[in-house]
Amino acid sequence: MDSPAVGSNWEVEAENWVRWARTPGFDAYWYYSPSFFDEIVPRPGRQTLEIGCGEGRVARDLKKRGHHVVAVDSSPTLLRYAKEADPDSRYELADAAALPFTDGSFDIVVAYNSLMDIADMSGAVKESARVLDAGGRFCICVTHPLNDAGSFVSEAPDASFVIRDSYFGPRPFEGHFERDGLQMTFHGWMYALEAYARALEGAGFVIERLREPSASAEASAHRFAYRRWQRVPMFLQLRAVKRSG
Repeated sequence: MDSPAVGSNWEVEAENWVRWARTPGFDAYWYYSPSFFDEIVPRPGRQTLEIGCGEGRVARDLKKRGHHVVAVDSSPTLLRYAKEADPDSRYELADAAALPFTDGSFDIVVAYNSLMDIADMSGAVKESARVLDAGGRFCICVTHPLNDAGSFVSEAPDASFVIRDSYFGPRPFEGHFERDGLQMTFHGWMYALEAYARALEGAGFVIERLREPSASAEASAHRFAYRRWQRVPMFLQLRAVKRSG
């Protein structure tokens, strides 16, 4: 969760985000993250870096799966919450496009729903490549570019999905959401799939796995509106490997 503009917005929204993220079963993370950990993230290695850790839920889940985690974010308040919840791991204030680590420090880098929050997305991808060992894996989840470009006209399972402007970006995004007494304003960037692919190619990565998970039966049973997301992908999940040489 980075870049001066977007990073400051996450600091402003920090308290709202902590309540949002730590309410069990509340948002899509609870239903989509298991497939990410199972299918995208490889087995733990020497050291795993998480970019844009927020209040730390991804880092904590990685730790439960045996990863030795170092995590960075641009929001001091979110980092404080992350450290309080997991005092044994290392959390640092940092810009994703200027990471404070030496070359080849990690064998896994994870960016779970953070690349679309970074204005210099390609710079963050290059930095991820720099701090990875040759053959290291970059594990990414982002809001699906199709999802970013359009919206459903209603919450009905068969509602039409409409792209009113353009699929192509980049362009800034802002969305305010309120549900069950919680509220959150998200700020970020809309990137087309090609923009992510070009950033990875330019940094020396090769995509080795790509998934577009649909809403699970559990998600649909929990919240009626998730049934729409069995027809259109909400997230894009992928794993890229850093080429040798």
